[in-house]
Amino acid sequence: MTENEKQLHDQAYQAVVQKGAKVQADPYRQTYHLMPPVGLLNDPNGWVQWKGTYHMFFQWNPFSPDHTHKFWGHYTSEDLVSWNEEKIALAPSEWYEKNGCYSGSAIEKDGELALLYTGNVKDENDERESYQCLAVSSDGISFEKKGPVVDSLPEGYTAHFRDPKVWKENGVYYFVIGAQTEELKGQVLLYKSADFKQWKYAGPFAGSGLNGLGDFGYMWECPDLFSLNGRDILVVSPQGLETKGHDFENVYQSGYFLGEADLEAGSFSHGDFQELDQGFEFYAPQTTVDDTGRRILVGWMGVPDSDEEFQPTVQNEWVHCLTIPRMLEVKNNKVYQQPVPELKKLRGDEPLQMKVNTAFGAEVALTPASEIEIDCEEAEELKLSIREEISLYYDPEKKLLQLSRPRFRDGATETRSCSVAQLSRLHIYLDHSSIEVFINDGESVMSARFFPDPEIPTVQISGGEGRITWSSWELS
Repeated sequence: MTENEKQLHDQAYQAVVQKGAKVQADPYRQTYHLMPPVGLLNDPNGWVQWKGTYHMFFQWNPFSPDHTHKFWGHYTSEDLVSWNEEKIALAPSEWYEKNGCYSGSAIEKDGELALLYTGNVKDENDERESYQCLAVSSDGISFEKKGPVVDSLPEGYTAHFRDPKVWKENGVYYFVIGAQTEELKGQVLLYKSADFKQWKYAGPFAGSGLNGLGDFGYMWECPDLFSLNGRDILVVSPQGLETKGHDFENVYQSGYFLGEADLEAGSFSHGDFQELDQGFEFYAPQTTVDDTGRRILVGWMGVPDSDEEFQPTVQNEWVHCLTIPRMLEVKNNKVYQQPVPELKKLRGDEPLQMKVNTAFGAEVALTPASEIEIDCEEAEELKLSIREEISLYYDPEKKLLQLSRPRFRDGATETRSCSVAQLSRLHIYLDHSSIEVFINDGESVMSARFFPDPEIPTVQISGGEGRITWSSWELS
């Protein structure tokens, strides 16, 4: 570890000590979602299971709840439920990363855990440079930086060139990376290597103006390419899309294309872009395959440039969290997402179970951290008012599930909508300041942060004629 790196580590841990008591006293700290110890958390990074242990790295500013600094924080778990905070994995200590260790990914290489990430550099005129950098570890905890492995931009692209997602296939290493053309069009580029040292640019892989796609945003971030159930999937977070009906309602989106990848030709034929989550907060997801062969996704429960400075936790020196881990499956030409079954370990012993006539309604008292399963097949219209702060309403005439809350900035009601032809099942994860709603066994998902009065624990159930079957658990 260099002296500069050690100094940055020490400064970060001093911030944790100085601000930790204030952070931990916040009533909006989560029970089972991963959060920053202090400061800001954003993109999940280096998400991998290595030697039986799950490693979740994350973009972290330990000094303040904003984006002025970017370290890699680090959590580990044996079971996706209990997590250990590890020491800092990466600090922006070297010339090629001095303005931030930006997002990247992880892979096993020669028995070591290798991190491939973007080093961000800005000069005195605020002009940006980007370097794709390598760090390796023999124990998965302490990392030795090897410096840039790609130190130049491909011709025709700006320095908005970041977030490499690496994998190995048929003896060849590949990574996809987010990029922006000099015409300010978002794309994903493909690189390949035989030895993980010399990387060759294989060309543009997907994006605006490629594969039959027209203009589709000015920057594509956090790409992730993998195969699942016989289909190739490109997950990406495009910036600059315009709202289209009830789609693309957030400032920036995260979603996927289903198609067929040809890595030799460097091309990807695909269908339409589909959002992964149509709630308020979801961005920069990353997936990995674990030892059981499951493809597991985790996302950032936040969106850049979206009033994060008005979230009430900021005054208590922290902001943001990650989603719960979600298993992916392709069905009906769509990616389905389900909570990993390990999360059932969080449940208390006995569920609350009941049948509710929605026309008469009911009120349920829940702990802030709860799981709810609702069979809705015998109810057409349904409304849940959750802790007097957020509501979930299914409109059977419009065929929409609507999630509403007070806007962080001014308290005005804002809504996100998801098309649902017929609502049959809801699976909801509540925490002190978040909700994740899995609709019809994961056909759609809606996630959001919300900040209710800590003294209000109730959920009101109402609707038209019909009934639901309710099960809920307190989560530890």
